[in-house]
Amino acid sequence: MADHTLEIPEIIQTASIQSHPDPAHDINSSTAASEKRPVVAAPASDAGSLSSDIVDESRVIRPLRRHHTLPPLPDLRFEQSYLASLKDADTCGRVAWITIRDQVLLPLIQGTVWTLALSGWKFWNRSASLGGQTLGSKVRRWWYEVNNWKLPPKWTRSPKLASQVEEVSRHRYGLSTSLFE
Repeated sequence: MADHTLEIPEIIQTASIQSHPDPAHDINSSTAASEKRPVVAAPASDAGSLSSDIVDESRVIRPLRRHHTLPPLPDLRFEQSYLASLKDADTCGRVAWITIRDQVLLPLIQGTVWTLALSGWKFWNRSASLGGQTLGSKVRRWWYEVNNWKLPPKWTRSPKLASQVEEVSRHRYGLSTSLFE
């Protein structure tokens, strides 16, 4: 028999799920930042009525003016954006399209673009050399210097190394010498 204490959180979670959320009310839960209230200036200071030897005008604290240069942060929670997308959907086909787009197509495209970018970076990084005069080579040499890394030795065409590789491949894979000529 299952332990009934483990079923309590499941019951609470299931009871809190809204089966038919209303986009007008459930899109964005209200926060302290949801309501905009105008700032009321503080009452005038009584410092003017005091004698000048008590109040030093150069030491009076004045609030700094704040410039609003950035727009408010968007709500990036999935449920909120999904419900906002469904707000104008009037048919089941439109709901299905929005769901497939948000759940399948957009993550697939994002993953594909990210994988292609990483694969391209790995390919470029593998084929980049340290000895060239291109921008990438200069950046790579600079990065090695900044991190105090040793530059890898340059590859040279060594007949001795080629014969050792040939010997190892012959023994390991049973390859004939005709492949190496």
